[in-house]
Amino acid sequence: MDDLTNTVALVTGAGAGIGRAIALRLAMGGADLGLFDLNTAGANATAEAIAALGRRVVVAEGNVASRAEVLRGVETIANALGQIDILVNNAGILRTAAFLDVTEEDWRRMFAINLDGVFHFSQAVLPAMVARRSGAIVNVSSWTGKKGVPNHAAYGATKAAIINLTQSLAGEFGNLGIRVNAVCPGIIVDTEMRAEAEEMNRAQGLPDVATRVQAIPLRRAGTPDEIAELVAFLASNRAAYMTGQAINVTGGHWMN
Repeated sequence: MDDLTNTVALVTGAGAGIGRAIALRLAMGGADLGLFDLNTAGANATAEAIAALGRRVVVAEGNVASRAEVLRGVETIANALGQIDILVNNAGILRTAAFLDVTEEDWRRMFAINLDGVFHFSQAVLPAMVARRSGAIVNVSSWTGKKGVPNHAAYGATKAAIINLTQSLAGEFGNLGIRVNAVCPGIIVDTEMRAEAEEMNRAQGLPDVATRVQAIPLRRAGTPDEIAELVAFLASNRAAYMTGQAINVTGGHWMN
């Protein structure tokens, strides 16, 4: 188990799915948690599970696309728990559509949440990390950020931008003791986003998960817990010599 004792981690989108799994895994490693989500009911449920592990936990409600709400959330969490040592930018949404059917509203909303959220939180948390000359940021991207996929143009563009931003920050802040990495999940089941994606795929006549996993070498989809394991590793000192990486967790579906 990673030793994250005496650290404070902030996880966005922690109310469900991958975000909840990440928050719980970091708590099991010894971290105290700040949870940021619009879904306060989900975040509070996650908080209850973390408190049951004996860790301190604070919930801040807000939209990652709003700079003002992000700044308030970071202040609330830091005031309650202390300095933020680990930032996990997980919050995101998915809308699939043939490119010519992508609405401007969906395009801008995905960029606002998926990418602007990473920008807002990184700018909010990095100054204190710079002052301490330590910290770890883990951004949740996607395999579609490495390979263009039909009907995923907007989503994939946001995730590709996250990989580039990850690398830029790793290069800029590495000499200050701050590591920045990304994880790139493949097809992940047991999340609300996956359920919504299945509905969208069905409406567009796209293959379902059962069909798509046949192209995956491991012949199955992943789970939120499997993503959380990699995030915990990257957040810990076990990954002390790793920065600027975008690591696939796809069962072999994508290998570059």
